[in-house]
Amino acid sequence: MKKAIFGFLLLFLTAAIAQETFPQDAFRSPLDIPLVLAGTFGELRSNHFHSGIDIKTQQREGLKTYAIADGMVTRIKVSLWGYGKVIYVAHPNGYTSVYGHLQKFSPKIEAYVNKVQYDKRSFEIEVFPDFGEIKLEKGELIAYTGNTGGSSGPHLHFEIRSSVSEKPTNPLLYGFDVKDATDPVLQNLYAYPLGKNSKVNQSNNIVELKFSKQNDGSFLADKVYASGTIGFGINSFDRQDMAANKNGLYAVEQLVNGKIYTSYNLESFSFGETRYINTLIDYEHFGKYHQRIQQLFRTPRNNMSIYKEVYNDGKIDIAEGLSYSVEIRMKDIRNNTTKVIIPIEGKNQELKIIKDEEKTENYLIAKKPNTYNLGIAQVYFPANTFYSDFYIDLKKGNDTVSIHNSTVPAHQNFTITFDISSYPKQVLKQLFIARLDSKLQPNYTSTYKRGTTFSTRTRNLGTYTLAMDTIAPKVHANNFKEKQWLSNYKYLSLQITDDLSGIDTYSATLNGQWILMEYEPKKNTLTYNFDSKSIDQKQNELEVTVTDNVGNSTIFKSSFFRK
Repeated sequence: MKKAIFGFLLLFLTAAIAQETFPQDAFRSPLDIPLVLAGTFGELRSNHFHSGIDIKTQQREGLKTYAIADGMVTRIKVSLWGYGKVIYVAHPNGYTSVYGHLQKFSPKIEAYVNKVQYDKRSFEIEVFPDFGEIKLEKGELIAYTGNTGGSSGPHLHFEIRSSVSEKPTNPLLYGFDVKDATDPVLQNLYAYPLGKNSKVNQSNNIVELKFSKQNDGSFLADKVYASGTIGFGINSFDRQDMAANKNGLYAVEQLVNGKIYTSYNLESFSFGETRYINTLIDYEHFGKYHQRIQQLFRTPRNNMSIYKEVYNDGKIDIAEGLSYSVEIRMKDIRNNTTKVIIPIEGKNQELKIIKDEEKTENYLIAKKPNTYNLGIAQVYFPANTFYSDFYIDLKKGNDTVSIHNSTVPAHQNFTITFDISSYPKQVLKQLFIARLDSKLQPNYTSTYKRGTTFSTRTRNLGTYTLAMDTIAPKVHANNFKEKQWLSNYKYLSLQITDDLSGIDTYSATLNGQWILMEYEPKKNTLTYNFDSKSIDQKQNELEVTVTDNVGNSTIFKSSFFRK
């Protein structure tokens, strides 16, 4: 199957390589409504760049979604998180379109998916149809918009990728009509002393700069007095004409005395580099204030392909007695531009504000593997878990350990191992590793149990503890009662909740035969749609088993009548 798909994609290779510009009339819109965006390509998200555009669906689900061109379905996935229900369609011109967070598929695709789900006895599936198995024509109905997966509201997540490299590109480069004559907004402007002896306005810590709007629409910052090597950062966003959403910028340029020092844009990126977003933003500032400052200078391990031109890593060397003019341009994809000018005077002023660097007994070298013994637990950081060296704050407890805080990003997973040899054997099944949130509430982390040790792999620094869940999930009917006649019902709905470790698995049978129930974690519901698999008999016996992450189970049974 995969070989067939690969061969299919290779047929497109010549066309893909030959493209010098993005085709402007090859694709139709995936929806029949005006395109208004909730999210843009390349937006700064948690640990990744947004790989598509989020199209508003008028605050509702169920809008018809169409194939943007002739093609073949190469991948279908149904997942509780991520893109939820998603379809991938490869087109003959070398591109693949992606449609995510769908409510349901078109009848012919839904039938294909249902068969796979029943064959595998699983709601969550991922399948790669054979070459030519599901052909589509331009404008053919493929699905209905929804809110499945990691979506926080109804919308269509839409991508265009290279069929060969799988790199996503900005869909707005392909001629889709999105109204935008609105300039980006500059919210905050920051200066950074970057050298050991560097200063900005008598400080060696980050400094927020004041700025004012000029008659020509640009902004002028207050004069900066600096010495040594410095850099700048911006907190900025863009808006389209028909939406109030704060969207991401398309391009940023930094010029020093007319020379480009930094130039990058969000035309495309690879999924392999998306996590390096944590080197683009000031992550320490984000961890403290939840504000993403885009740094206009490159930090260690920031080698992303988004950069088009960089001089001196975007850092500015300030000499005593010289003047500089820094111009920062923030652009959207329609070339609407906001400019800010920063005048700088090279002056070695007395240092009055000293950066407070908290030093601990443990200094972590990022390039080396690091192991720390925390009493009941041990933490192991592989080499290059972090982007740079830092003083790591570690605290021991009886059943709890604290591993620094959220101001430092981890690029890859590290391992926390707890010694549980002192715990009675009868409680081990219900024991698990949890991460404490800001309110000190435990959240389940995937716990691997082996002998007298429990371990978890994570990229999240913070506080971890051993927690116990002894209570089974709760299950009750939402829209029906015991012994009720349900002849006119289209579906059954159940509410399922768990007080601590969270739902792990569920399974349902109707009259002893497995049935497909759709789980929506955001609403804590299980839904069964009466379909061709339904048993045609008057009295029906429903049985649903729900199990949490430590093995506590609840069996729900109910009888109803239907004909």
